Amino acid sequence: MSDLPHSPAAERNKQPILEALTRILGEGGTALEIASGTGQHAAWFAAAMPQWIWQPTDADARMLPALAGRVAEAALPNLCAPLLLDVMSPRWPSQGPAFAAEEKFDAIYCANMLHIAPWAACAALMQGAARHLLADGLLITYGPYFEEEAAAAPSNLAFDEDLRARNPAWGIRRLEDVVAEASHSGLVLRERHAMPANNLLLVFGR
Repeated sequence: MSDLPHSPAAERNKQPILEALTRILGEGGTALEIASGTGQHAAWFAAAMPQWIWQPTDADARMLPALAGRVAEAALPNLCAPLLLDVMSPRWPSQGPAFAAEEKFDAIYCANMLHIAPWAACAALMQGAARHLLADGLLITYGPYFEEEAAAAPSNLAFDEDLRARNPAWGIRRLEDVVAEASHSGLVLRERHAMPANNLLLVFGR
């Protein structure tokens, strides 16, 4: 049995997210994953979508050895070695050679980051996506959001309170605020998918 770091939440949500991705994404392409964490999503998606080249990244250098271990364990030709990438950095990735100016991605995927990062990370994510997406590329985010027209789930309210107690800069974001921030970078919300455990999968494009 693997002794790599394990996220029970990632284990629970990886299949529902994969099912959504297979409906949203085209037959093949290149995907950049932001905040890969334990790498469970990266390994699962790359295995299920062999026509997609998957590039995992994380902002925490301490996570990279475990993430590299997950990639090595998966041993998939379409799963790349992880890179250090902080969305707040003016260049992506944050260390090593920057992506070539002409290198663009068909998809950028970011799960469960916006609520455990300062609000400025949302703008940085949108700006980076605008730089690194192909003209018809998609930014896909996953996580909990508050919506103006929908009553918040009690579990999300409790989660938000816990997040803000741990760090005042954290917290579940309002969907309307995220959409507005995306618009500043020329991205619009194309699709909204309700997911298990009161989460949403959002699809942004130009």
